[in-house]
Amino acid sequence: MTHFPLVLADQMGYFKALGIQIEWCEFDSETQVQQALTAGLVDVVSGPFEQVFDLNEHGQKIKAFVLQSRTPQISLGIAMRRLASFQNLSDLKRFKIGISDWGSSSHAMAVLWGLQAGLNPRDMTLVPVGAMNSAIDHLRGGAVDALCHMDPLMSWLEYKSEVRVVAETRSLQGTQLWMGGPSAATCLFAKTEFIQLKSELIQGLTDGVVRALKWLMTAGPSDLLKSVPAHAWEGDRAFYLGTVDKLRESYCPDGQFGQELLQTAWRSRALRLGLNRPLVVDRAALQAAYTNESVYKSKKRFAV
Repeated sequence: MTHFPLVLADQMGYFKALGIQIEWCEFDSETQVQQALTAGLVDVVSGPFEQVFDLNEHGQKIKAFVLQSRTPQISLGIAMRRLASFQNLSDLKRFKIGISDWGSSSHAMAVLWGLQAGLNPRDMTLVPVGAMNSAIDHLRGGAVDALCHMDPLMSWLEYKSEVRVVAETRSLQGTQLWMGGPSAATCLFAKTEFIQLKSELIQGLTDGVVRALKWLMTAGPSDLLKSVPAHAWEGDRAFYLGTVDKLRESYCPDGQFGQELLQTAWRSRALRLGLNRPLVVDRAALQAAYTNESVYKSKKRFAV
């Protein structure tokens, strides 16, 4: 669901109308995604904004150019069989917590929640569980006591009464509570050189995502069912529509990187990494990590 605006833009023919054909490349971890980008195996990544900071700190020159979501869309759920042993986040020290993978957004949020409960990350038992089916198997098999993961997985487990969500960043309220405000989350990013050389392609991708974001703000249930392939419904239309409705506010209305969102992303990462003076934003590093140039053009073009 974090990539939903991009998927919508493709499904609704926005890219095709511009002569853009997307070749989707799925990876098992965000580390593999970063390696693929730096090796030139992919041109553009749909992923967490924090990855841009990571790549740039390792000598790459990467920029994000359109924002899809303003919350990480990650939730922490306690298995119902362990709920009686849970009182507050400090109890996580005694729990095995499933995350999608090391270095992932779910890993980052699990560490951040632990820090806010006064836990040292070294005192937390984190277990990589992979994507949806694998994560469910780990939870049901007792390999983990809790899951820190994304939707639709977490909403599905809630729907089936298998977990109780105790912290979340899929709503603006939850993100305000745990991160201090909305945050630059899922975005499209690429090498700076690629953005410069393929400016028309970058503009086309931005146009498609901004149009999809605008459409998503007002789309009704029938609109969604017409525009999204049936296999995406997880076999349950009511669940799917409920999940989209729950997440709707998490998507960025216009694709723009606003200063509040950028600074929240920086500070949350700095706190998690234990950087000195985490509340002080490195403005040069922040400026190097994004551009709103193509978004400004899209907003004018589509009256967003």
